[in-house]
Amino acid sequence: MSAESAGERKTEHVPEWKRQEVDELVDFLETYASVGVVNVAGIPSRQLQAMRRDLHGKAELRMSRNTLMQRALETVDDGLEDLEGYVSDQVAFIGTNDNPFGLFQQLEASKTPAPINAGEVAPNDVVIPEGDTGIDPGPFVGELQQVGAAARIQDGSIKVTEDSQVLDAGEEVSPELANVLAELGIEPKEVGLDLRGVYSEGVLFEPEDLELDVDQYQADIAAAASAAVNLSVNAAYPTSQTAPTLLSKAAGEAKAVGISAAIEEPDLVPDLVAKADAQLRSLAAVIDDEEALPEELRGDGALAEPADEAGDEESEADAEDEPSDDQEADEAEDADDADDDDDGDGGDALGEMFG
Repeated sequence: MSAESAGERKTEHVPEWKRQEVDELVDFLETYASVGVVNVAGIPSRQLQAMRRDLHGKAELRMSRNTLMQRALETVDDGLEDLEGYVSDQVAFIGTNDNPFGLFQQLEASKTPAPINAGEVAPNDVVIPEGDTGIDPGPFVGELQQVGAAARIQDGSIKVTEDSQVLDAGEEVSPELANVLAELGIEPKEVGLDLRGVYSEGVLFEPEDLELDVDQYQADIAAAASAAVNLSVNAAYPTSQTAPTLLSKAAGEAKAVGISAAIEEPDLVPDLVAKADAQLRSLAAVIDDEEALPEELRGDGALAEPADEAGDEESEADAEDEPSDDQEADEAEDADDADDDDDGDGGDALGEMFG
């Protein structure tokens, strides 16, 4: 039997359930605007079901055999066959009508801390933090020291005296370390759906393409928009966004030219008068002469003169009412004479009394 005949016979006997599964996968791939491949290895069944519920209404997860998933990608073609390279180990399809960036952010946000098992590779540096473990003195202090933690018994409890890095990222977790971390309740890894790649609108995205600082990205867009508006205004390029600014700028420049050229337009007359007044006052201030500024423009100074005249009239009236120095002197002499006369009369009276 030739190899070609064997291949035809093998194709003829593909189980119906596989054909149906491939058809369902093809329908899944054609339903969504964005389709990706996610890693589901190491996720407990209960947590996986919870993730499915969280994704409901936003994205859908579809698991199957890797060979059938690859066959479905080949059948759809249309660029989706680029995802075949990500179909290995324990994976699943994920479909959404959201953009790939939104899908990536959602999957990252859904990840939860989880304990790490012996034999697994640490995704990050594993650190046992400084502090009281809350565990009574016993053999556990030796276990801590064995895995590289700075620990001792203090005040009736086992304490870690400083932050202790006990494993580097990429290293395998030993059974002893796994037990210590479980005892301390330290969960050094995150469990979630890791996006390996996603195909959307003819473009294949990988995780590093989708990992964005959203706040910084928004700030960059705002800065770019502001720079574009500034360039448009300076280049006098009118758009719906810059037209009001350009008109306002043109009006201001036209007014400045009119004032500088002393054009007697009705709208400019108040500004021209104000400019002339300011120049006149500035010149008068330089000239050391009180009469340099016309009397009608002196403001408060012109109004102060009548007040001074009134004050002079009051002073003169007061002067008329008050006695002069000579009058005061004459009155004083008259008073003395009167006293002398009184004194004389008194002497005569005494003489008469005593003879």
